[in-house]
Amino acid sequence: MFSYNVIQTPSFKYNTKSIDNIFKNISKIVSKDQKWILNIVFLDSCSIQKLNNDYRWINKTTDVLSFHYFEDFSLLNNDDLAWEIILSEEKIISGWIEYKLWTEKEFYKLIIHSVLHILWYDHELDNDYKTMQELEDKIWKEVFEK
Repeated sequence: MFSYNVIQTPSFKYNTKSIDNIFKNISKIVSKDQKWILNIVFLDSCSIQKLNNDYRWINKTTDVLSFHYFEDFSLLNNDDLAWEIILSEEKIISGWIEYKLWTEKEFYKLIIHSVLHILWYDHELDNDYKTMQELEDKIWKEVFEK
């Protein structure tokens, strides 16, 4: 199971127990190594736009970016930082407005989505999209609908 750090606490409230449960359920459902540290970082829209442009060549802001810091994890210790999820608090709040989700729910959905990306899932092809969506739904139900 991932260990994680939240960098720069957002203005909205969230429950660390919910994040713990997300990671716990992901580790039960997805059989890939998840023993290293993941940072959850909040940045302003301009900073996340710059990262999006620098690393994905898309010059616009986004709600979340996921970064792998290693291709080979075999030399890492359990307490090494291996990944980061970069979130735009502004986009999370605007997602709440656009999709009528409460901010905390939007945050949890982005965490689940991002962690799946970190675990090498993608949604570029229709079949991959379906697989990823099914996993997201299954994790959500395990954490929030039981």
